[in-house]
Amino acid sequence: MLTTIAIESLKRRKNTALLTLVSIVISVSLLLSVDIIRSQVKGSFTRTVSGVDVIVGAPSGQLNLLLSSVFNLTTPSKGISWDRVSSLNSDPRVSWLIPLSLGDTHSGNRVVGTTNAYFEHFKYGDKQPLVFAEGGPFAHVGSAVIGADVAESLGYRVDDSIVISHGLGNVSFRQHDGFPFSVTGVLEKTGTPVDKAVYVTLIGLEKAHEHAGPSGIVKPSQSIQRPSNLHAQAHAHTDGETAVHDKDDHDKISHEKAEPEEAGHKEKRYEGDNSPHAHEEDTERQRMGEMDVENNTVSSVSAVMLGLKNRVTALQLQYQLNQRNNEPVLAILPGMALAELWQIMGNVEALLLLLSSLIVMSALIGLATMLLATMRERYQEIAVLRTIGASPAALLILVQLEALLIALAGCGVSLLVVTGLLTALKPWLSAEFGLFLSDTLLSSNSLAIVILVLASTYIVSFFPAYAAYKRGLHAELNSQ
Repeated sequence: MLTTIAIESLKRRKNTALLTLVSIVISVSLLLSVDIIRSQVKGSFTRTVSGVDVIVGAPSGQLNLLLSSVFNLTTPSKGISWDRVSSLNSDPRVSWLIPLSLGDTHSGNRVVGTTNAYFEHFKYGDKQPLVFAEGGPFAHVGSAVIGADVAESLGYRVDDSIVISHGLGNVSFRQHDGFPFSVTGVLEKTGTPVDKAVYVTLIGLEKAHEHAGPSGIVKPSQSIQRPSNLHAQAHAHTDGETAVHDKDDHDKISHEKAEPEEAGHKEKRYEGDNSPHAHEEDTERQRMGEMDVENNTVSSVSAVMLGLKNRVTALQLQYQLNQRNNEPVLAILPGMALAELWQIMGNVEALLLLLSSLIVMSALIGLATMLLATMRERYQEIAVLRTIGASPAALLILVQLEALLIALAGCGVSLLVVTGLLTALKPWLSAEFGLFLSDTLLSSNSLAIVILVLASTYIVSFFPAYAAYKRGLHAELNSQ
């Protein structure tokens, strides 16, 4: 009964009611957006990497190293030598190792030089492994593996050829077209920066840089080597050349430490050569992922992800690496680096939430003001209600019910607006800011905000409701 009367009363004052509703929708939408984006940013960052115990790179600040190596947001100014990578790989505490070489792009997407160890050991979310939707990992030096968004936006499939560019701009005049790559695999969508990255082999990335001069033009003395020709070129070498030039020995580059028996099924052996020297080279390639360190096949990398046999040793390893002076490096723990990031962002988050809350309160105060301003116009309505038997308490509840109906409608519209808008902006947010929103945007915080807004409305509307209550008492006295 009272609900029907409240709705009809709002219809008679639809202009002021609609304006008040719009102000509530805007303010609540702002508050919901701030909270959702805040939680989505934390969730996006947290689920991007899982299982990486230590990240090692050049001394550039732990946040810069974290953002560059994990989130592809910045690029380290320096690298670490391959000798240091080799020493990390030989550390008995290290279970597996993923080298990363950064600084190139393809059509605005980050290019990451790495090994097959990345696809084997890198995890995201709740330790979910990377899965191939099409193709597989690196098969030769000129292999490339692309993320789901790259494949979708550029229309790439397996066996397509791509050319990377130097630098991080969307448009680059330094194309490494002297060494094109061939797509061997497409990863399934992960909702992380992995979807917008192109992964190439470390040796292939090095060769791409070697085949381009300062302007990106192929040097006259260097022939263009396409991935499909690498196998033929490898067998054209003389017997006196080292096995590092053999393409078969670079089919899969992995830095995971493994026993020879475990690596035997992944690496191709030398045929017809049983010399001790050949056996030593073969064993080294098994341990170092077919990377000839002595010949400096790769001079340096940007960062290295480490997985430890026992996570308890992470702090000890971090301390020891950070204390070395012969080649200074920075070792960080991803969890601690993220905690520092949240600490920096904490004050900004609190400020945004405070401002949004104040805007919501101003809208609710506007709602109370509207109800008070229309109270004089409702004297006749109140008198009629008193005549038909409505008590002063019923009038108080009626006014509060009107305010709650407006606030509830505003919250409902706000939820629809925010979810629809953020869903529509998902591609833009991921492309421009690297923010990957989950499919479920609303959370318990959103429900808490709605309840808090309704509770605040109930409190604020008490003032005009009390005015209606007093008017009802006066009407009763006048009738007597």
